[in-house]
Amino acid sequence: MKSHYDVIVVGFGPSGAVAAALLGQARFNVLVIDKLHHVYEKPRAIALDHEIMRVFQQLGVAEAVAEHTEPFTPSEYYGVDGDLIKRLAVVEPPFPLGYAPSMVFTQPSVERILRERVAAIDQIDVATGVEFTSLSQNDAGVTIEVRDELGAAHTVSARYLIGCDGASSNVRAAAGIELEDLDFDEPWLVVDVLVNERGLAKLPKTSVQFCEPRRPSSYVIGPGNHRRWEISLLEGEDPKYMATEEGAWSVLKRWITPEDATLWRQASYRFHALVAKQWHSGRVFIAGDAAHQQPPFLGQGMCQGIRDVTNLVWKLKLVMANAADAGLLDSYGQERGAHVRALTGRIKEIGKLICERDVDAARARDARLIAADGGTIKTVPRQNIIPPLETGLLSPQPHTAIGSLFPQPTLVVNGEEVLMDAVCGSGWRIVLNAGQIQIDTELLEQARALGAQLVPIGAQGQAYRERDGVMANWFARHGVQAALVRPDNYVYGVASDIAGVQALVEGVRQRLAGVLAEA
Repeated sequence: MKSHYDVIVVGFGPSGAVAAALLGQARFNVLVIDKLHHVYEKPRAIALDHEIMRVFQQLGVAEAVAEHTEPFTPSEYYGVDGDLIKRLAVVEPPFPLGYAPSMVFTQPSVERILRERVAAIDQIDVATGVEFTSLSQNDAGVTIEVRDELGAAHTVSARYLIGCDGASSNVRAAAGIELEDLDFDEPWLVVDVLVNERGLAKLPKTSVQFCEPRRPSSYVIGPGNHRRWEISLLEGEDPKYMATEEGAWSVLKRWITPEDATLWRQASYRFHALVAKQWHSGRVFIAGDAAHQQPPFLGQGMCQGIRDVTNLVWKLKLVMANAADAGLLDSYGQERGAHVRALTGRIKEIGKLICERDVDAARARDARLIAADGGTIKTVPRQNIIPPLETGLLSPQPHTAIGSLFPQPTLVVNGEEVLMDAVCGSGWRIVLNAGQIQIDTELLEQARALGAQLVPIGAQGQAYRERDGVMANWFARHGVQAALVRPDNYVYGVASDIAGVQALVEGVRQRLAGVLAEA
C-alpha cells in the first residue's frame, strides 16, 4: 500500500471490484481492501441482467463472464390450487442492450474474472487480509486506519472512500449513516443444489414461484445443473436447524432426495427491505449491500450494487478531473436512493403476492390475477419491472424516454458486426437519427467541450448502419430523432431537431459546471 490514493474501495465483492476497475481504467490510483483473501466459493447472487453485462463489456470481461451464464428461464407463478396465475419471461431478440435481458450465473467464477481484471490494471493496489477500522475526513480527503492479520495498524488516505463492505458495513457505521426499514422481514431458507440426471428429470423445466399459503417457495434454474430453492420458514421452525443438511432435505423432499442431488450451500436468512437514509457523508460513499438490502424475488441484489458504483464512478471521474462541480456527487444518492426505493417497492409487491398466508385471500388473489388477463395468463417481460431513473441529473423536459436505459444496437462497421459501445465508447454520447438530423459545426464544438461522442445512425453518408433496426424502432416509438446519453447508459434528454440537441448539450454542460440547480 502507498500512503495516498485517489479513491479507496473497502470491500472486494462484485460491487467493489467493478468500482475499482472502472476507476483504474480511467487511470485514477485506487486501493481495494478486504478482510478475506479469496473469493467466497459458494453462490449467493444467482441473477444478473443486460444492464450489468453492458458494464462488464465496458470492463472488457463480458465474453469471459458469458461463459458462466445462461438465459433466465421463464418464471411461472402457481396459486393455491396449482393454477398458473402469473408468468415472467424475457423479450425476444433482437435484444435491446445487446445481451439477453435476464441471466443466471455462477457467482464465484464471475467474481474471479472481475478480480483478474482488477489485478491487470496498474493503477490499482489490492490489499487482502486487511480490515478497515476507522476513518476521519476533512475538505481535502479521507484518512482511514486498517489492521492487518498480524494486528498491526496502518494509515492511508485518499480523496474519496467507497464502502462496498456488505450489509454489516463498518464504513457505513463509521460514517454515521443509518438505514431506513422499508417494512419487510421474513425468515427464509436458501438452498443451492447440484442435481444429477435422475433429479433433473423430476424437476420443472421453468423457474417457479409456489404461491402457496402453507409454505411459499421459489425454484430457480441456474446454469448447468445448479438449482436454487428459496423456502419460507414456518413459525416455530429453528433457522439454525433448517440450515443443516438434515433440515434442508426435510423441505427439499417434496421435489428431490439425496439420491438426486448434492447440496452446495444452505443458509437461513431474514429477507429485509432496507435503504440508506443518506448515501454519502462528506467524501465517504456507500454502495451495494452497505446501502440497501431487498428481498431476492427478482434476483436484483448484485445488479443493484453494480448500478450503484457505475452511477457513482462516472461522476467521481468528472469531479476528480475538474470537469464537473463537486455538487454533481449529490445526485448519486438522489438517483440511486429513489431507484432502489421504487424497485424495492415492486419487489415487495411480488413478495406480498408470493407470501400470502391466508387461504381465502390467496384464492381471491389467484382469481383476480387470472381475471385481469382475461382467463389466459399473458407473459410479462421481466425487465419491465425495473424502473427508470426519475430524479437527479436528467433533463427537466417531460418525456417518457428520459431516465430510461438507452439501447445498444449492433452496428455494421467495415463489414463487421459490433455492439455500439465497442465503437463509440461509454462516455457521453449524442446519438442521432442521421436521416433526420445533420451534424453542424456548432454541435461538433459542443460535443468536444462535453467530451461526448457523436453517433449518427442511418443508411447514408458517414452514419453508422445498424443491423436489426433496434435504434430506428426506439426513435420511432418515442417520437424523437436524437438522444443525449449519460456515461452510465441512461437517457439524459431527447430532441427532435438540431436546435433541441444543441440546447440539451449546452444545458448539461452548465449543470455539470454547477450553474443550473438540479431539477
